[in-house]
Amino acid sequence: MRTRDFGRLGQVSALTLGGGGIGAVWGETTRAEAVATVHAALDAGITLVDVAPSYGPDFESERVAGEALKGRDALLATKAQLHDDAPGDPVARMIESLEGSLRRLGRDAVDMFLLHTQLRPAGTTGPAGTLDYDRYATEVAPAFDRLRAEGKIRSWGLTAVAHPDCVIAAIGAEEHRPDYAQVIVNAMDMNGDMWIYPDVPPRNPDIVAAANTAGVPVIAIRAVAAGSLASALDRTVTPDHPAAVDFARAAPFRELAAELDETPAALAHRWALTAPGVATVVLGVKNREELDECIAAEARGPLTDDEMRAIAALNH
Repeated sequence: MRTRDFGRLGQVSALTLGGGGIGAVWGETTRAEAVATVHAALDAGITLVDVAPSYGPDFESERVAGEALKGRDALLATKAQLHDDAPGDPVARMIESLEGSLRRLGRDAVDMFLLHTQLRPAGTTGPAGTLDYDRYATEVAPAFDRLRAEGKIRSWGLTAVAHPDCVIAAIGAEEHRPDYAQVIVNAMDMNGDMWIYPDVPPRNPDIVAAANTAGVPVIAIRAVAAGSLASALDRTVTPDHPAAVDFARAAPFRELAAELDETPAALAHRWALTAPGVATVVLGVKNREELDECIAAEARGPLTDDEMRAIAALNH
């Protein structure tokens, strides 16, 4: 598998194994199949596994990673949710979250620790479950740097799916700049249920550009738009759910995939792998069959300019 420059952590595989699938967020799987999927990913050349306490019941993705990575060499990322409408000091909760993750993962440190909370403009209220930018800049970001200096984490970053002004400010900060940014990157620029600011455009391409300018490697997430760019949704949702709405909107994408003799998921992953400014693309696979499809897509290489233009035309 191809590798790419990855800033502080050196090199990374073009594909990253995400924790959502192995944590049963994207449809049913078993612990045995999830562990086997991690092993198959490492055998195929994937070098980064990205989990979170919130992926699956009872910290399932972290428990899968802890079991699967015993005796195996891989970069490992986990996350912390630090919204400021929860009780207690966010920095104390960050440390508590990290310590719990380390126990479940069987590690003394993690390679990457990510803020798994959306930032909102300073001094504003809501949406719920977000973190005020000033509190991030003055309390949370410095605490990430301290954890890195102490050796509990090797690097840190943001789930950069927040208010775009806040994300771009955080990425370009002179002090306490994150090492990595996870950004929604998919062929139809679909944010689905992650977008909580109905009156504010997401500006994902601008965030990728800002990260590139600041030297912050981009980790592409939602390559298949939570399943909306696949052949079918792998979980039951109501017709008005963002994934269902996006799936209907993506009908032309599926038609183009058929014309190109690709599955929609494979085409979506090849698009994300071809998109400029991306270091690695996170997979949401939950079993070895889905993993094999993504591995094969990466092996076929980038899309042609004509194919990229044909997909771009679907968005106009």
